[in-house]
Amino acid sequence: MSKKGLIIINLGSPESYSVKDVKLYLREFLMDEKVIDVPYMLRTILVKGFIIPFRAKNSAEAYKTVWTEKGSPLKVITEEFSALVQKQMDIPVVVAMRYGNPTPQAALEELERKAGGPLDEILITPMYPHYAMSSYETALDYVKDYISEKRKNVKFKVLKPFYNEPGYITSLAESIRPYLNEQRFDAYLFSYHGLPVRHLKKSDVTKKHCYVSGDCCELKSIAWETCYKHQVKETTKLVVEKLKLDPAKVLLSFQSRLEGDKWLQPYTDKYLEELPSQGVKKLLVLCPAFVADCLETLEEINVRGKESFISNGGEKLVNAPCMNTDTTWVNTFVAWCKEYDGKYAALWN
Repeated sequence: MSKKGLIIINLGSPESYSVKDVKLYLREFLMDEKVIDVPYMLRTILVKGFIIPFRAKNSAEAYKTVWTEKGSPLKVITEEFSALVQKQMDIPVVVAMRYGNPTPQAALEELERKAGGPLDEILITPMYPHYAMSSYETALDYVKDYISEKRKNVKFKVLKPFYNEPGYITSLAESIRPYLNEQRFDAYLFSYHGLPVRHLKKSDVTKKHCYVSGDCCELKSIAWETCYKHQVKETTKLVVEKLKLDPAKVLLSFQSRLEGDKWLQPYTDKYLEELPSQGVKKLLVLCPAFVADCLETLEEINVRGKESFISNGGEKLVNAPCMNTDTTWVNTFVAWCKEYDGKYAALWN
């Protein structure tokens, strides 16, 4: 009987919020050629000579504001999610992080320990709803390449980006609904992780679609399969329809950018500064690029973003949590993994 296992991949985090650990984490993260995609020497100068020396202390302080007794929120939530998934699966389930721990080596060793020996097939599930070379692609390649080198005969099944899958849209919408039932808002801001425009162009498999025209995200193309911008717009549209939100009150923006490049716009931080003067006093912010809360949702939006919105005249900013360990989301994910070669085969490579 063949032995199978499941690896849940997420971004990762520092081991602690000390400046030393944050520096180590930022170095691994920013030296990834799929994150800062410039030649190695230039990337080294930028990361080690400029970004880390000026950013590490502030990043450490930011991590400190969200750190829990159990550790990094992203890591803790991902491990709790994995434990809930394991309860419903009859194959072993482990977590791997793209940066930091657990490494692919540790994940593979733990998987084989639970399985009682080498595996024939591994399900790999990057926890990114949308495709981007700096998130989905790098996480998948990192884990898959390591395992392929160590276990030549193992087969893989890989979860595709699930930005428009009905179960995901339902899970996301239901996690948001309680906040709509509790109070009224002047606007709903869907804030997604930012990307340099050149990343979209690089990911365009046709090399002649993304940013060739002003409406490229609306012109059907095979390029949509790896187009982050199209995918986040589609997620937003489907959730808006599911929740019956007033489209006139819906905004879409991008956060977490580095200076010096052309990034996806509009920018979340600019919206938070400007919206109060446009009559938006009560704002609901949603972050569907993440399935688990992390620094970007808990500190960038819920601390700095909220302070900016209020100081510029806003009255209330509510940041709806990510799906985290929501029961509907856990059950949806389990169904995908149990029926990867049946009902949900189209979701897997």
